[in-house]
Amino acid sequence: MCGIAGIVNKDGAPVDRELLARMNEAIRHRGPDDDGFYFGDGVGLAMRRLAIIDLAHGQQPIHNQDRTAWIVFNGEIYNYRELREELEKLGHKLYTNSDTEAIVHAYDQWGTDCPKYLRGMFAFAIWDERTKSLFLARDRVGKKPLLYAQFDGQLVFGSEFNALLQHPGVSRDVDYEAIHYYLSFICVPAPLTAYRAIRKLEPGHSLRWRNGEVKTERYWQLDFSQKLNISEQEAGERVVDLLREAVRIRLMSEVPLGAFLSGGIDSSAVVALMAQESSDRVKTFSIGFEEQDFSELHHARRLAEHVGADHHEFIVRPDAMEVLPTLVEHYGEPFADSSAIPSYYVSRETRRYVTVALNGDGGDECFAGYQRYAGMNLAQSYANLPGAIRDGVIARVVGAVPGFEARQNPLRKAKRFVAAASLPPAERYLRWISTFTDEAKQSLYSRDFLNETANFRTIGIIEPWFAKANGAGIVDAALLTDTMTYLPNDLLVKMDIASMTVSLEARSPFLDHHLMEFAASLPEKFKLRRLTTKYLLKRVLKKLVPEKNLTRSKMGFGVPINHWFRGAMRPFLRETLLSDKALGRGLFKPESLRRLIDEHVEGRSAHEHRLWSLLMLELWFQRFID
Repeated sequence: MCGIAGIVNKDGAPVDRELLARMNEAIRHRGPDDDGFYFGDGVGLAMRRLAIIDLAHGQQPIHNQDRTAWIVFNGEIYNYRELREELEKLGHKLYTNSDTEAIVHAYDQWGTDCPKYLRGMFAFAIWDERTKSLFLARDRVGKKPLLYAQFDGQLVFGSEFNALLQHPGVSRDVDYEAIHYYLSFICVPAPLTAYRAIRKLEPGHSLRWRNGEVKTERYWQLDFSQKLNISEQEAGERVVDLLREAVRIRLMSEVPLGAFLSGGIDSSAVVALMAQESSDRVKTFSIGFEEQDFSELHHARRLAEHVGADHHEFIVRPDAMEVLPTLVEHYGEPFADSSAIPSYYVSRETRRYVTVALNGDGGDECFAGYQRYAGMNLAQSYANLPGAIRDGVIARVVGAVPGFEARQNPLRKAKRFVAAASLPPAERYLRWISTFTDEAKQSLYSRDFLNETANFRTIGIIEPWFAKANGAGIVDAALLTDTMTYLPNDLLVKMDIASMTVSLEARSPFLDHHLMEFAASLPEKFKLRRLTTKYLLKRVLKKLVPEKNLTRSKMGFGVPINHWFRGAMRPFLRETLLSDKALGRGLFKPESLRRLIDEHVEGRSAHEHRLWSLLMLELWFQRFID
């Protein structure tokens, strides 16, 4: 696990070594154990190493057999031993035992198709001296980040924004289209970033740079259209086999290893299988909060006792004022998923004991774990009701209910459901997942910002994936959309930065592409059965996980920001969002900002997620733009 950076000059001019060293130093936290550089004609590659595999000989950059191709690599390749064996049979001679070397030889053998042969998480760069070209690639679902900028005949790339922003040629001009989408999704969707000059290489994509020309190409995408004719029992057995294998290969490590354990279905399944596949007691790590509504420790403890884990619990009192500068600094662009706070805390505490931690990320997107999937199914049925019933009785009943802003209020949920149910599927989904809907933006934006964003269609981020679902059902269309948007743009960014900030490697068995492809091939009824989410997964895990861990309500990994904004953070929130500097940006109507704050702190409405988004945006402006 590492951080990588690099510069390529079209004219072949030597790369500024001190500049590349500064870029590399900016991501030291991603790899505190070692660094390495390669310089050639018009190119410089750099890396920071967190040593996990081949501790003695895995230093990067690593070259191919005749030293004509050089690689820097961030990630883990779990099939590298099989890959090495295949390459050696084809005549390749390798000089290390590292997974990194297997990639550069795979490039020699299969060229730009090499990512298709890799099983794992990765972002890498290969400089090919023979063709004077740079090849970048990112793993299938986006577990590892890769950013790049192109200007004045140069290509600059790196694992994090702070690496690229060391380069004086990388402009900090704001991309307001990205900000517009951020306010809906609490993150900036790829390939956009908050900076006009910087782009994200999308998951499942590669990039080739040659003679100043950039070409990107998609090499992988989930397919939900090819359904297996399989019994429920056979499907369940295959799911357990694939998940077990995904866990087993992720136990590969030469350094201490453990697991995050929330006590939810996904992390419980991973830990239970780790306990069966490991010769040592599994080390598990959980955090709890003083606010009991946000603590899951009893669920985690139950599972840990069930499998005999070496369990560690940490009670933390989240201090937003202490951690916010760290988060703003490391995420590098506006990022408003507040669960980044507990993710950072659990990573920090876990790193005291281990260097690698497995997690349950991806289980919801593979096996339909969110309630919104059931909502999409119900809405489809509702939309098919006779018009007189749909638009008459139900609408009148719900319309008579007074408005409630508490997010968990069932009557408010009912009103939101009916309001969205008659919309086309993609628009319905966007309405449900948006922090700021288009209507809310109309109320918030200044006249100038409204004009500037008039042609930006937020639905354009969601709609193409519903269209690409290849005729699959509404649940599969939503799963594909989340896998290609919410998962890589929010959840995986959150976990990568939160863990790598403290030099901890996070591994996600549910995101093994073999398991993901099998889940996509299953009929919808195996994933969602009426209102039961993760139907098949819950059934097959009964032999591994305590019943109470399978039937518990889904909590999410949250923090009490609504209470903070009404208490300790109230002055900070108001001073930050209503400061002369913030209002002077001219993005939002001052009266709309004041109304959002006042309604929330006075308890008349619950705007905590909107306010958190606005706060993180302003803090990013102050740190990176001002």
